[in-house]
Amino acid sequence: MSPVSGRVSQSVFDGTRLRVVLLLEVADEDRRRFLDAYERMCRQVASTPGHIQDQVCQSVEDPSQWLITSEWESAPPFLAWVNSEEHLEMVRPLRACVRSMRSLRFGVLRQTGRGSVAGPPAEPRAGDVAVRHAVTYTVTPGSESKVAEILSGHPLPEAEEGVGLCGTALFLHGNRVVQTFELRQLDGDVLTSLLRVAARPEVRAVEEALAPYLERERELGEVSAARAFFTRAALPAVHHTVFARPAPPRVRRHALCYPARAGRGEELARLLAGQDGTSAADPGSPVCAATVFHRDDLVVRLVEMDGEADTAPAAVTGLAEPAAAAEAGRLLDGEALGLCGDPAAAHPPAVENRLLRLLARSGMRLLADRRAPGL
Repeated sequence: MSPVSGRVSQSVFDGTRLRVVLLLEVADEDRRRFLDAYERMCRQVASTPGHIQDQVCQSVEDPSQWLITSEWESAPPFLAWVNSEEHLEMVRPLRACVRSMRSLRFGVLRQTGRGSVAGPPAEPRAGDVAVRHAVTYTVTPGSESKVAEILSGHPLPEAEEGVGLCGTALFLHGNRVVQTFELRQLDGDVLTSLLRVAARPEVRAVEEALAPYLERERELGEVSAARAFFTRAALPAVHHTVFARPAPPRVRRHALCYPARAGRGEELARLLAGQDGTSAADPGSPVCAATVFHRDDLVVRLVEMDGEADTAPAAVTGLAEPAAAAEAGRLLDGEALGLCGDPAAAHPPAVENRLLRLLARSGMRLLADRRAPGL
């Protein structure tokens, strides 16, 4: 990846090992069933690419408190596994034994003793206060206008202790919906916060209106069904860059939907993350922040800027360098976007024209953008 000139607050592409920590509460009567479920899960996950090891620990002070840690070679293989149908089935017996669960994820920056992390120590990232996440789902073709009408009035739930939702935006591309979230001061993990948001009356009203138009039914009123939906629909933020310039008084959000060729989604996400690292210090760019979301063969790029997207196609698409545009052309599913040919060309005018075309094809319609007062 190119050196980062801006401030990166979130990235799964820094090459560090990943430590996943689960904090659990288990009743005494479920202790044996919990350990049996854990051992079965360990045998199954052992062959998962990128997995290194697991540990289960019990508190020496409070026997109902348990800790599971797992180590992964890096974050991308873990994200691919944790958001899969295989994971949903694998952890179901374990979840049935616990009263509460909180998941935390950490990059390993330093390690002493045997098995120390090879290579130069990773540098800590600067905080950005908010945790970013997104979900995506599809609606029945032909229902897009009705869905847009319903979601355009999507409210931001009132502030509630423990939820920490400070912003949400809704986008539509074809029949695909993407909803982004900004969360702060979480009392629990991202999934717990999303479950609490989904339980709010105003969100339930939107769900009821939306239900007839969903391609895949869901039930957010029941915890296990809602958890399954948020796992299947998860579109994790894999990289976030704050550009080296003051944020404008009025920030507009633009999202681009980038379907990748089969098996090339991670490469495309890495490419965009690296380009933001290169261009973050460009004083001429109108972009003040960019986030890359990735799952399987879908990549979504969200930019915050002052102005319309077509005034700066290279900065908004994240493909300012001709070589990067050419590489994106090899990774993108041009047929899904309705594009023919490569978005790169031999001379600058042609590059900009093709990037404008890519922008027009990949740009998502903003349906709602809600932020808490004062943000």
